Amino acid sequence: MALLAVGPVLISSTLAVVLYQYQHILQQLTWGQMALYFLVVSFTMAFAITPTTFVALITGFYLNWSGFPGVVVSYGIASLIGYGLAQVIDHGKLIRFISHFEKAAAIMEELKNQSWSLIILTRISPVLPFALMTFVLAMMKVDKRKFFLASIVGMLPRTLFFFWLGTQAQDIIALLQNPDTGSYGRILVILLVLISLLGLYFLFNRALKKTLEKKVTQNNQ
Repeated sequence: MALLAVGPVLISSTLAVVLYQYQHILQQLTWGQMALYFLVVSFTMAFAITPTTFVALITGFYLNWSGFPGVVVSYGIASLIGYGLAQVIDHGKLIRFISHFEKAAAIMEELKNQSWSLIILTRISPVLPFALMTFVLAMMKVDKRKFFLASIVGMLPRTLFFFWLGTQAQDIIALLQNPDTGSYGRILVILLVLISLLGLYFLFNRALKKTLEKKVTQNNQ
């Protein structure tokens, strides 16, 4: 969990220096090279090597808007790769562990019933690590199809913003070290974080209430 949260931040700083020294690598790519690039970043995001924000910024900077569809698709592929990897590592251990705690298991089941909203809210926040959230959601065994589609939908608002920011930048190092989002950008980021936090609080609170109501009903019977 710690690796998935901290790893992308540490590695991306090194990659930023490499990309600055070898800027020609991502300039004037052919369609085949672009496909290879998006395949590579799909794996780097899935394995917590690069943050999703980093990928959006550098792709916007080097490839401009022609690279935006590729970023969206690579997010989806990274989600599926991370989902499969988490299930292989976990083997249902989390579910079996939580099943020993009746209330916690019931709450998790309620959250799974609201998985579409849960996935979107975890993806929409720029501060929740992509790979870590993928791992957690996969261990909860949310539906894979919903996971794929909701991940893409949830990532779109912040992806659009940071991709646009990349297209406006003049220097890649300055962009990555200090992405100047401006006052409107800061408001947008804060808004996305608040939507995510408040939405998740509402979902957990509703799941808890439903669990307690079911428990009371069972006791009365």
